[in-house]
Amino acid sequence: MPIIRKKLIAGNWKMNKTAGEGVTLAKEIVDAIGRETAVDAVLCPPFTALESVAHVLEGQAVKLGAQNMHPEKNGAYTGEVSAEMLRTLYVTHVILGHSERRTYFGETDAFINKKVLAALANELKPILCIGETLAEREGGSTLAVVQRQLEGALAGVKPEQLTSVVIAYEPVWAIGTGKVATTAQAQEVHAFIRELLTKLYGAPLAQKIRILYGGSMKPSNAPELLAQKDIDGGLIGGASLEAKSFVELVKAAMAVS
Repeated sequence: MPIIRKKLIAGNWKMNKTAGEGVTLAKEIVDAIGRETAVDAVLCPPFTALESVAHVLEGQAVKLGAQNMHPEKNGAYTGEVSAEMLRTLYVTHVILGHSERRTYFGETDAFINKKVLAALANELKPILCIGETLAEREGGSTLAVVQRQLEGALAGVKPEQLTSVVIAYEPVWAIGTGKVATTAQAQEVHAFIRELLTKLYGAPLAQKIRILYGGSMKPSNAPELLAQKDIDGGLIGGASLEAKSFVELVKAAMAVS
C-alpha cells in the first residue's frame, strides 16, 4: 500500500510585506483556512514580520516559516539570524538554498549543507531548494545539477533526521517569470529526486519525504501539478502575497489529498 504524504503549501513572501501588512495577510489566510489539517500550510514572512505573524498563527493550524538563517549559533555575522533566534519566535520551518540566495549572495552547496545541519540540530524543518537555470536545462544537465545540489546539501544528514526535511524543486527559469515547467517536466525531476533519495536512504524513507514544486505555481495550474505522483505540494512566491490565491492553492491541495 503506497504511503500517503500530506500535501504542503508554503508561501515565500520574499522581501514583501511590512509587519502590519503581514498581520493583515496572515489573518485573512487563517480566517479562510481555519483549523484545516488535511493539508499543511506554512507562511514565510520576512524577518521583520516574523514575530507579528507568529501572534496571528498562535493556536492555528497554519505554521510559521523563515526565509533563511545562518548556520552559526551566534557571533559577528552582521545582518544574520540564527536557528535559536528563530525558535524563540515559534518558527517551525526555514527555507534554505533558495536560488535567489545562491544567485545573489553566492551561497554554495557546502554552505547550504551547514545550514541544513544547523536547522535540524535545532529542530527546525528545512525546506531545501534545488533546481537548474535555463542554461543548465538547455544544456541537458538538469538532473546532474539537481543531483549535485541534493547530495551536497544532505551530506551528513542522518536517516532519522531525513523525515524533517522538505525538498523544493524550483527550476530557476520558472521562478517569478510566469514560465512553468510542464507537468511532465516537473514530475520527471520529482521522480528523479525520489529515486536519488531511495539510493541515499532507502525506499521506505524516500517515500515519506515531501517534494514541493516551486516555479510560478498558481491556482490555474496547481490542480494538474498536485495530481502528479511525486509532487507533494508547492513553494509559492507571487501567489502567496494575496490571501485569495494562497487559499485557492491550499484548497487545490486538499482536493487531491
